[in-house]
Amino acid sequence: MSWTSLVGVEALAETAAHCVLLDCRAVLGDVQAGIAQYRAGHIPGAFHAELERDLSDMQQVGQGRHPWPLAAQWAQKCAAWGITPNTQVVAYDADNGMFAARAWCLLRLFGHAAVAVLDGGLAAWQAAGLPISTEVPVLHENPPLPGNFDYSRLFDHSDVSAHLAHGGLLLDARAAERFRGDVEPIDARAGHVPGAVNRPFSENLAADGHFKPSQTLFAEFAQLLGGRTPSDLVVMCGSGVTACHHLLAMAHAGLVGSKLYKGSWSGWISDPARPVATS
Repeated sequence: MSWTSLVGVEALAETAAHCVLLDCRAVLGDVQAGIAQYRAGHIPGAFHAELERDLSDMQQVGQGRHPWPLAAQWAQKCAAWGITPNTQVVAYDADNGMFAARAWCLLRLFGHAAVAVLDGGLAAWQAAGLPISTEVPVLHENPPLPGNFDYSRLFDHSDVSAHLAHGGLLLDARAAERFRGDVEPIDARAGHVPGAVNRPFSENLAADGHFKPSQTLFAEFAQLLGGRTPSDLVVMCGSGVTACHHLLAMAHAGLVGSKLYKGSWSGWISDPARPVATS
């Protein structure tokens, strides 16, 4: 058993007891709401990995709304959940994978290959008639998970500017109306990084809310790449969360090596001198 991108409900139900499960349900801007959802019922044995409390370092300034955590912090979090170098991890959220993909990306860029996202999330688990639990597992007291982030795939503001100056491809995962600057319900400024192109993360999903087949995703991303390799692509979004959904979808399609602009739009506009485009 080694899942590295997506796993279906049936497969997980057979082996869940041998995995570390991370419930990544969250409500943007309301940490307690995600915690309440988890306590009301989750897949048995799952730990709660909350976006701001666990999957971000909210003490950092100028790095967007959900700053990427430090390696030492992340290593200790993983140890507390019982993750070792040989552990199969499965992350899930309510349904579409937008928060679970963040946990997946953190682990993958930390060098942990055996991590997957539950396709369809808790909604699919419950639709299959599988049990949920309100029992909260006890955290472990293990040494930190060995490893470090692959910082060559984690771009900062200056990296993105240099990438675009050399003709690189920057892909924004936000909804089209936010990318164009028609509306901006979250961040202080509307628009996008000049030179970026748009593919909303929702386009990775089929009508039933599950990820599209790998062959379909391969064809769609190959067309977007236009002959470039995945390593020529940097993905971004509002705060470095839904951009991870693109990295997950690409991995499911066998396209690995793209970079993440970890500060994303909210980090870009933290400096008013950086240019903004609307169209």
